[in-house]
Amino acid sequence: MNREQALKIVKEQLTDHRYTHTIGVMETAILLAEKYGADEKKAETAAIFHDYAKFHPKDQMKQIIIEQQMPSDLLDFSSELWHAPVGAYFVEKAVGINDKEILDAIRFHTSGRVGMSLLEKIVYLADYIEPGRHFPGVDEVRRLAKTDLHAALVTSVQNSIMFLLKKGQPVYPLTIDMYNDLVINKEGLIR
Repeated sequence: MNREQALKIVKEQLTDHRYTHTIGVMETAILLAEKYGADEKKAETAAIFHDYAKFHPKDQMKQIIIEQQMPSDLLDFSSELWHAPVGAYFVEKAVGINDKEILDAIRFHTSGRVGMSLLEKIVYLADYIEPGRHFPGVDEVRRLAKTDLHAALVTSVQNSIMFLLKKGQPVYPLTIDMYNDLVINKEGLIR
C-alpha cells in the first residue's frame, strides 16, 4: 500500500485536526527512522495508522477489548489508551496490514512497554514531538531527539507520568514498566 492510499483510508476515520496531527507524526517518524536506522516505510505506515481508532465509539472499543481478550486492565484506565490496541486490531482486520512490527508500533504508541523495538520507540516519540504539539517540555524532547533517541524517550515518559500524577490520574502499568526499563537500560540498546 502506498502513502496516498494509506492516507486516504485513514482520513475517513479522523477529524481534520487529527489528520493534520497524523501527517506531522508521519513526517516526524520518517525523519527519526532515517536518523536512527529504522525501516522508513514501516515507520511511515505505522505513523499513518497510529490513530486509526481514535474516534471509534468507546463502547465499541470496550467490546473489542473484551472480545479479543486484550489486557482487561485497560478498562480500568483512561479510555485514551484504548484506541492504540483497538487501532492495531482494526488495521489488521479492516485494512489488511499484518506486519507484526507495524501493528505493535500502533498497539503501544500510547502506553509504551518493556523492550520496545526501534520502530515502536520511533512511533511513540514521533507522536509525542510532532510539530503540532505544544505543551510544557515538548521542545526539550524535540531537541534531545535530534541527537539521543534514548534520552528523548526517557524525558517524554517522565513528562507524561508527571502530567498524569499532577492531575491525580493513574498511570498505566506498561508505561511505568517502560520507564523503568529505559532507566535501567541506560545505553538504550535494542534487545
